Amino acid sequence: MQELQLESTLGAMGEENQQRSIPVIDLSDFSQRKAEITEQLWLAATDCGFFQLTNHGIDVTRIEQAFSDAEGFFALAPEIKQQMPLRPGTNAGWESMAQVRPSTGTADQKESYQITRPRMTNLWPSQSLPSFEADMLAFEASCWRLGIQVLSCFADKLGFDADFFANAHQPDQQSYQSTLRLLHYYATQGDVAVDENNWRAGAHTDFDCLTLLFQRTGQHGLQVCPGKEAASNQWTPVVPQTGMVTCNIGDMLMRWSDDQLKSTLHRVRMPKAGEYQGPRYSIAFFCQANQDVVIQGPGHKYPAISAADYLQQRIEANFAGNSNA
Repeated sequence: MQELQLESTLGAMGEENQQRSIPVIDLSDFSQRKAEITEQLWLAATDCGFFQLTNHGIDVTRIEQAFSDAEGFFALAPEIKQQMPLRPGTNAGWESMAQVRPSTGTADQKESYQITRPRMTNLWPSQSLPSFEADMLAFEASCWRLGIQVLSCFADKLGFDADFFANAHQPDQQSYQSTLRLLHYYATQGDVAVDENNWRAGAHTDFDCLTLLFQRTGQHGLQVCPGKEAASNQWTPVVPQTGMVTCNIGDMLMRWSDDQLKSTLHRVRMPKAGEYQGPRYSIAFFCQANQDVVIQGPGHKYPAISAADYLQQRIEANFAGNSNA
């Protein structure tokens, strides 16, 4: 796969490019402004592959509550979290220091907890955090609505029905595999070298259609290498802001668009001297088509493939058969 071949070459620090900007798109009055918003999204997604959303309809208090819940989960004792392990092939449950990127060959310095609705039996911390499940499912539903809203704009440009991607990501079906991922990057202890041997998350693309990422103000580190410039190894920082949603195109949607939309490399570097050294929290929602949905671009550039088979191929290619991706 071209994405993986390129990813495996990008473990070096490269250069920081602060002249490049990440597009910011205002979603206010969406129904009245959809045609205008669609053009802005398409331009951002075909050029940079990353963009940020304002006035997106998810209240900042709901976002802050989700972060508070995430902190509460990660503060649980290890022996409690170990009772909710990430199960092979499910993308549901807790893991720590388990992802080794092809770009770095070292484990990401983080722990995470994945929520995939049909696969959560016995994976909720109900005794320790009684309101956690309800809070997370409500937040996941808000993310789904926003993701489908954005994807409906891409459907219009690709010549699909407006509800095409809504039908492909149905949360009430057992084949649903969109995932809400809570992330905790560990605090650094003393001076840590900021080089190609140390990463909170090594350079990678996402496997999904669309990622919605929530960051906290002041917790820096996310860097982007836009799709059209991936070979440059020049990285642009994405400024974190609690109420803003950062989005990127994933490999699945790039294939579904016959490569018109650009899946974008990104990474999370270690903090530099003088920067905030504490823990970094983020929350990602991955829009991934239901397992039985067939992925086929409008121009049939690639053979048709089910979403389940596509994701399995990407997981096996990146993690040598380790399905804890």
